[in-house]
Amino acid sequence: MQKIHSTPSLQREYDQLARRVSRLGLISQGSVQDRTHRQRGGAGYQWTRKVAAKTVTVALSQEQFSKMRQAVANYRQLRRLLKRMEQISRSIIFQTAPHTARRKRLSPKVLGIM
Repeated sequence: MQKIHSTPSLQREYDQLARRVSRLGLISQGSVQDRTHRQRGGAGYQWTRKVAAKTVTVALSQEQFSKMRQAVANYRQLRRLLKRMEQISRSIIFQTAPHTARRKRLSPKVLGIM
């Protein structure tokens, strides 16, 4: 059984997450690869992402690779933070807004707060 948090504690957690989002820095979708140690040559550093269901790959300089690696890591962190912020938002909404009449309670899984 999941512990129900109070609205003020949820709001505090949400505010902390929002501050973390604001400090993330540059973001980018995709993934980066260091292929400088390959035997047959080719692009040393690569950034890959999906565009319209197609994979797009871009060769990068070493400096671009370093910055893009951090941007990709920031993007992944952003996604995790946003997922938690969504859960908290739904918890606050369902705790504070009037409910419609139901025969049985909605589970945390149905509400998307797990």
